[in-house]
Amino acid sequence: MSETTELKIPRHIAIIMDGNGRWAKKRLLPRTAGHKVGLDTFVNTVDSCSDLGIEYLTVYAFSTENWNRATEEVSALMELMSKGIVKYEPEMVRKNIRLKLLGDIDRFEPKYRQALRSVEERLANNTGMTLCICLSYGGRQELVNAVNRLLKEGRTEITAEDIERNLYSAGVPDPDLVVRTSGEYRISNFLLWQSAYSEYYFTDVFWPDFDKKELLKAIESFSKRERRFGR
Repeated sequence: MSETTELKIPRHIAIIMDGNGRWAKKRLLPRTAGHKVGLDTFVNTVDSCSDLGIEYLTVYAFSTENWNRATEEVSALMELMSKGIVKYEPEMVRKNIRLKLLGDIDRFEPKYRQALRSVEERLANNTGMTLCICLSYGGRQELVNAVNRLLKEGRTEITAEDIERNLYSAGVPDPDLVVRTSGEYRISNFLLWQSAYSEYYFTDVFWPDFDKKELLKAIESFSKRERRFGR
């Protein structure tokens, strides 16, 4: 029996990758060490989701609130993420993965922004799993931006469809399952509009320790739920 026989594979999984700093602190290591291991976990999770046939994976990599962290940590994160994604590009090409960057990427230093956008452009025509990475992302700001764009168009009445067309995630289906690691039970300004009817799964496991076994636990929990969407 394959590991997916009894599982209902979500079309779209979104993950709040939390706990890198606490993982490092428990080991008396600097926070950056947790981020480095967390990047490896991210790569392994993308591979696992692609292999499982998941169509969309969205990860919360850097929030608008994360800009308030120490300058040194923010700089280290920027460099780690940009270099990590560039390094992972050949594997994404091999797996036919498409990349979408969601958020206010213009806030990044030019060298990091250009590196990330270049990878996104080169993978744009891939037809396998779509990997959405939320960088400098905030759900409230996303909604404010969407409404402001519509107001600039001269709109006086705005529909739900109008807002959806102007989100960072336009064209991406809403997540079926949202996973948060590290034992926190909140959504932290992540996909506020898109997750209106998502199923949530919380685990105490810190992100650097989140492996395929833990991913399958989340999917197994999802598989047991009945989604009624208010009906």
